Order: sequence, then C-alpha cells, then structure tokens
Amino acid sequence: MRIDLASAPGNPERPNEDWASAAIPAAGGGVLVVLDGVTPPRGDDGCVHGVPWFSARLGGRLTELSGSRRDMPLDRILARAIRETADAHRDTCDLSHVRTPQATVVMVRWDGACVEHLVLSDSVLLLRAPDGAVTAVLDDRLDRIPREVLGSVAATDALRNADGGFFTAAADPAVAARAVTGRTPRGEVVAVAALTDGASRWTDTFGEGDWAACLDVLRKEGAEGLIGRVRTIESDPLRPPARHKRHDDASAVYAEL
Repeated sequence: MRIDLASAPGNPERPNEDWASAAIPAAGGGVLVVLDGVTPPRGDDGCVHGVPWFSARLGGRLTELSGSRRDMPLDRILARAIRETADAHRDTCDLSHVRTPQATVVMVRWDGACVEHLVLSDSVLLLRAPDGAVTAVLDDRLDRIPREVLGSVAATDALRNADGGFFTAAADPAVAARAVTGRTPRGEVVAVAALTDGASRWTDTFGEGDWAACLDVLRKEGAEGLIGRVRTIESDPLRPPARHKRHDDASAVYAEL
C-alpha cells in the first residue's frame, strides 16, 4: 500500500481551512478523509472559533470513527461526527447562522472486500480500476447553480443546505443523508484519490487533463506535484482567477491499494 498526501494554503498569510488525513487501522484496510472548509463572506459565521477549528475538529472525528467503527456506514459516521462537533461549540456559538462553519467532505474506506465512499459538495473522489479506467465520484449540485446566482451572497445563503440548492457538513447531522455514497468490490479498485476543489481545478477548471491524467500526475509526481502544477497555472497573469479567487487552499490524498 502507498499513501501520499499534501495540503497548501491559498494565501500564506491566512490559515489553511482544508483537512487531509489517512489512517491504516490495526484491523487492516485504510481510510482517507478530506475536507474543504467554506470561507464565510466578510468573516461572518456566528462562531468564535473559525473554520480551521471546525475542519480540524470534524476531520479528526471522521478519521477516528472511520477507522475504529467498521460496523457504521460512512453516512452514519458523518452524522455522528457533525453532531459531536456541533455539541463542542453549541454553548458559545450561533449554530443557527446560515454560514456557521461548514465544509465539503470526501471519505473513503476499504478492506479486503470493498471500497466505501462518501462525497458531499464540490470536492472530488477518483477511483481507478485494474484496467486503468478512472471513475470520478462527484456531488454536482453546486455546479448546477448559475455562477451569476452564486455571485450574490444573499442568493447563495438561500441555497445553502436547502432543497434545490447545495449541501455541506455544518451543524445539522441530517445533511449526511444528502451525501453521494456507494460501495465498490475491492477487486475493482487499485487506486483512489480525494481532492479539494483547490487541487481538482487542474482538471475541472483549467482543463489541463482529464481525471485519468490527473490521477497519473498523482501517481508519478505525488500530491505535492499536482498542487505545484496548479499553483504554476494560477500564477500565470494571462489566466483569469478561478471562481473569483486566483489561489485557493489545495489538498490531495492519493492511495494505491
């Protein structure tokens, strides 16, 4: 088994709001967890702790539970971790705030029998089959919303964790039921990768290669290599900023099973 991961802030003067982790449980198999913390407009989220605290708290709990509770499916693990994270700051923060700290989620867990996955919001999961074919597991609800709508803070807030909009892990455990989940026989997967949108933009924003090519970069150059390629493209003054920001926190985890 080979596991490689890297994470880089979009701005060195601001804390990285991503979380990336991998675990190899004593019982065997493995776990990957990647979160992309959602930066609140104007810093207004009703929380005294902030998004990096939230991502670390939720990501740590997801990693521990995914590795230790094989009897729990990933959506139940996400629901429990959201609830416990909310309880950790319920007495000090306004969890009813529409922009209460939240994050996208990718979770992957495997053993000798199957590979389980969960994707919530616009981070990306890639699965490579023995024949080299690559499947991208995506939650595309955010992509269905017109960019001009997302340019409005009020319009985005109205669609956040709401029917007809998009969903992230925030303070409501029920959102776990909205995640994209699935199971694949272990023999049909030889490698997996989880990417926040700061890293996946190499493919889905800049079009430098398809998902199979993206996975090839990870295999040959590692997670740092992919993020470095993204930063090089972003630094090109002739390219417009992606999604209203030139640089974003970028995280990638790659595992050969």
